[in-house]
Amino acid sequence: MKTYTLHYQQKIPISLEKAWDFFSSPLNLSKITPKSMSFIVTSDYTEKTKMYEGMIITYKVSPLLGIKMDWMTEITTVKENKYFIDEQRFGPFKFWHHEHHFEEIEGGVLMTDKLTYAIPYGIIGQLANSIMVSKQTKEIFDFRVKAVDEIFGVY
Repeated sequence: MKTYTLHYQQKIPISLEKAWDFFSSPLNLSKITPKSMSFIVTSDYTEKTKMYEGMIITYKVSPLLGIKMDWMTEITTVKENKYFIDEQRFGPFKFWHHEHHFEEIEGGVLMTDKLTYAIPYGIIGQLANSIMVSKQTKEIFDFRVKAVDEIFGVY
């Protein structure tokens, strides 16, 4: 299985507690995802729901040509105010492991994402990744950087 890894870092001018409060709420994910993805959390959570180990989150997403897909992730690890990990249980990827790390720095928080993923369908999946999936994944994270800057300000 061929895997791909992306790393992103962003400095945010807020407290560690405020960053954790925002990013540990599953419903806030739609606020930092491009509208073109038609991303909707379908799990029955409220704004006050905070993630925990074993939490299952379900979504509807349209990653390609407006085609709606079901996606399910599990929060596998949570170390409060430090990091959490989500892994796909069902969805468009063969493998999805996403680490979200938070570190207090002078004047704010350094948020680090490490995403490791694989595409199904062998060589066809590898070709699809090189043609569009890696580009689209990068665009999603680039959008997220801008959205977080708009919500919290630029560091």
